[in-house]
Amino acid sequence: MILLLLNPCKVEHLQKLSPKYELLIISISSPLLVGLYEDGTLIDSRASVLKTSEILLPLITEYMKKYDISSIIYTRGPGSYMAIKLTYIMLKTIETVRGIPCAGCSGFALNGGGPIKAIGNLYFIKEKETIMTKKYEQPVEVTFALPQSIHDLVLDEESTPEYMLPAV
Repeated sequence: MILLLLNPCKVEHLQKLSPKYELLIISISSPLLVGLYEDGTLIDSRASVLKTSEILLPLITEYMKKYDISSIIYTRGPGSYMAIKLTYIMLKTIETVRGIPCAGCSGFALNGGGPIKAIGNLYFIKEKETIMTKKYEQPVEVTFALPQSIHDLVLDEESTPEYMLPAV
């Protein structure tokens, strides 16, 4: 029997060498976007026009089989109420069962601060720190993008959904 003793400094060094993998999920609009980040840098991404209920869990599962995911970030709102709710339920279940923490961020952080589709011709807009709805006569093109780095992504203190239901 061979006994291998490692210096604690070397163990710490080895732990620092192992990459940290995180997922970023944008499910508040179509297409749904999922990005895989290694030490904060985007290394893989997927996009799907399928419903959140159909595609999100298979995508997360695929990444979790290949990588040791340390955390998951999602857009907690505003946006599609149903997508936010489904995403949150899936992530909280993963957090409870697998111990992978989830955090939330604002959808405005991933679309350049532009309007976000609410319902009909209403869009969520952010003026300073206030989120409200605004009616646009013509449809507004809403584009979300996965950032190349999540080092500067502002995470919300709260991970619960930010439901901003417009008055109808």
